[in-house]
Amino acid sequence: MAVKLQKGQRVSLDKGMQHALIGLGWDTNGYSGSDGFDLDACVFMLGSNGRVRCDEDFIFYGNLKSPDGSVTHTGDNRTGEGSGDDEVILIDFTKIPADIQKIAITVTIYDAEERRQNFGQVNNAYVRVARTENSDDFVGREELRFDLAEDFSIETALVVCEIYRHNGAWKFNAVGSGFSGGLEALCKNYGVDV
Repeated sequence: MAVKLQKGQRVSLDKGMQHALIGLGWDTNGYSGSDGFDLDACVFMLGSNGRVRCDEDFIFYGNLKSPDGSVTHTGDNRTGEGSGDDEVILIDFTKIPADIQKIAITVTIYDAEERRQNFGQVNNAYVRVARTENSDDFVGREELRFDLAEDFSIETALVVCEIYRHNGAWKFNAVGSGFSGGLEALCKNYGVDV
C-alpha cells in the first residue's frame, strides 16, 4: 500500500529502487472559458546550486529526454481527460550523473495568461511514485502519493515535488508550492535561458 504524504513531508525512497515512474494527474473544475486546459509536466535536473547545468537539463514536451537518458517525459497530454495519470515521467536512478543533486517536478498551464486560467480551476491534482522493474514498465507498484489539496487561486505554475540526494540516498519532498508567471518564471528560477 502506498504511503500518502502531506505538503512538506519528506520521506526516503527505497535504496533498492533503480527505476521509478512519476505519474501526475488532475481534473479541471467547471470552467466557462472556450479554451481547454493544457497542463504540462516539466522536470528540472539541478546541481548543488539549485540550477540546471545546461538548458538540456530541462525536460518537457519540447525536450523529452535528458542527455544522459536518466529522465524521460513520455509525452504531452493536451486535454487531461480520462482517469489515471495525465502525464508520466520515468527516472532511471542508475543513470543520474553524480553532480545532479535534485530533480524538481513541476506542472504549468500552457498559455495561462492569455486563456485567463490558473490552478484555482484545477482539482484532484496528485503526484505518485511507482517502483518499476525497468524503463519499459509503465505500471509499476505505487510507493508514494501526494494529493495537492491546497486551493491555488492565481498561480499558473506549481513545484509539485522534489527528489533529492541526502547522504548518498534519494529522498522525496512533497512541495506543493505555487508560482505566478507560469513556465517562464520557473525557468528563470532554475537557470534555464528563456
